[in-house]
Amino acid sequence: MQFVSEDVASRVVSMAEAIGVIERMFREYGRDEAEVFPVAQGHGPDAGTSFSIKSGLIRTSRTVGLKVGSYWPQNRTHGLPAHASTTLLLDPDTGYPQALVAASHLTCLRTAASDAVAVRHLSRQDSRTLALFGAGHQAWFELLAVREVRPIETVLVVNRSPKAGEDFARRIQAELGLEARFADSREAVQAADIIVTVTAAREALFEASLVRPGTHVSAMGADAPGKQELDPALVARAALFADVVRQSLGIGEYEAAHKAGLVDAQNVTAIGAVLNGAPGRTSPQQITVYDSSGMALQDMAICSLALAKAHEAGLVRTV
Repeated sequence: MQFVSEDVASRVVSMAEAIGVIERMFREYGRDEAEVFPVAQGHGPDAGTSFSIKSGLIRTSRTVGLKVGSYWPQNRTHGLPAHASTTLLLDPDTGYPQALVAASHLTCLRTAASDAVAVRHLSRQDSRTLALFGAGHQAWFELLAVREVRPIETVLVVNRSPKAGEDFARRIQAELGLEARFADSREAVQAADIIVTVTAAREALFEASLVRPGTHVSAMGADAPGKQELDPALVARAALFADVVRQSLGIGEYEAAHKAGLVDAQNVTAIGAVLNGAPGRTSPQQITVYDSSGMALQDMAICSLALAKAHEAGLVRTV
């Protein structure tokens, strides 16, 4: 079996390459050339631990596999990341393990790349102000991805910890040369052309009435039952899009609104359908919302790319 380490995976795939491969995967999914299987949820022996298993098949490339994403919060006390991701690619002819890819970095890339695809096809092209809810590890990747597809000039950082928010804004200024500052949710939402939420929230981060006409919202945090970042009233009046429609209603951002009877599957368009000609944004004044609950096809696509690029660089190990 082939093995790609975390160090190698983090070196061989750029953000632009990640966006390209994820967009191609969404197009294939939108043409029914790929399939997502049901998500399995589990937990470890200690309280607060959890993991999910997401799997899928991309028929055109005969790529089949699964990704295990785990959350062990006590890892932080041992100096380890709380989140970990591992992708297993199977041999399409035998079903035997083909490659194991350490994918924590690649998961950050593919998640942000999904956001970038949605922003590219749903936000206004003149969008320049980004409101970013969250100042953690993933928030940095989301910012880098959005900058790849829109001419962002100003970033307003919203975070529960003012110190973390201010530190994050200073990092943006120092490393990217953008205007950035810590802001409260009201100021940020009312000024934003694009809003990206990347938190572990379980209730709305801001009121629906604050969102301006023409705003695009990417809700990236909800990926398990009970998680929620947006006001159901916003979900009820916006044009809705998702990576996987049924997941968005069950474990994603639209779960709360769906349970309240405000939206159903016919109200949500898959981003893959948009890439294949379905309507996306239909007017400059429309509010669009994209929900990313995550799908194995993203992991399989980006890990296949990482495996190929690692082969080219002679960095793949056989175990």
